[in-house]
Amino acid sequence: MRVSRTLLATLLVAVALVVQVSVLARLQLPGATPDLLLLTVLGLALVYGHVGGCLVGFIAGLLADLAPPADHAVGRYALVLCVVGYAAGLTKPESGQHRSATVPMLVVAAGAASSTLLYAGVGALVGDTAARDVGLTNLLVTATIYDLLLAPFTVPLVMAMARRLESDPLTGDGPGGSAGLDAPVSWLGRGGTGLRTRAPRRTRYGRASSVGGPRSTLLSRSARNRVGRIKGVKRL
Repeated sequence: MRVSRTLLATLLVAVALVVQVSVLARLQLPGATPDLLLLTVLGLALVYGHVGGCLVGFIAGLLADLAPPADHAVGRYALVLCVVGYAAGLTKPESGQHRSATVPMLVVAAGAASSTLLYAGVGALVGDTAARDVGLTNLLVTATIYDLLLAPFTVPLVMAMARRLESDPLTGDGPGGSAGLDAPVSWLGRGGTGLRTRAPRRTRYGRASSVGGPRSTLLSRSARNRVGRIKGVKRL
């Protein structure tokens, strides 16, 4: 990723992680906890694509594994967000932007459900039975509902901030967008080779002259002098 993308992703992930740990984790809601970090990864993946979503998801998940009060194995949530970010990035259209909010909301719902299932599945492989004790169905339903309620306030904002730094020619944003591609084509269409030339004009002797400036005037005068001399010889 470019430097601007990296800085923006790092800033958004850091803010989301701080809010997640200090605010959302202390709400004591029934069932799961709203996952602001997951929504940030999904918003960036919808703009950056599958490669950017995979990288952002891995880094965000690794920070969540290391941040207190994490009580699970390091790398567990990094694996989950890496897979979810990659899958969400695959939904990025060729035009670079989604035409409606339907696809992002479906991605959020699928991401919330799949992240819960993957987290519980990886926990079962390493011997963590917390999801089984709480109830996987309860966690799945509440996580999806909470993330869908929080998504309209976070995902569009994250996507808008990411698009401001996006210079993909397919999106039409930034200096490398469609405006930048159309400019050379229209410039060639108007000016040809780009040289400043004058339109051809009819001379006194019926010939077209396409060369402008003082040089064309000197050539026309020399031509008139030669014709005058020839006419004088004929009269003699």
